[in-house]
Amino acid sequence: MAKTQLNVRVDETTAEAARRQAGRRGMSVNRYIEELVKQDAGEIGKTFVESAADFMKQYESVFAEEFDTDTAPTGRGKDRGTRRGAGHEGAR
Repeated sequence: MAKTQLNVRVDETTAEAARRQAGRRGMSVNRYIEELVKQDAGEIGKTFVESAADFMKQYESVFAEEFDTDTAPTGRGKDRGTRRGAGHEGAR
């Protein structure tokens, strides 16, 4: 994505807070401001949800086989006993 220059004027206290917070996070002030705007606009959350939906669609049949007791042909599902192995009993 192409970058566009944006100039903003803020008071010195706000500018110093931006510098300090960016420094604490190990990033430039530009990157810090960009991340704040993305968070505020919900882009990061939207990207996560879209990625999660793509993942679920890609592996839908695997999850259905593993967790859907009505359609699992191998009889596997919610009542799989101790199939998970030692140390996992009662983990549900």
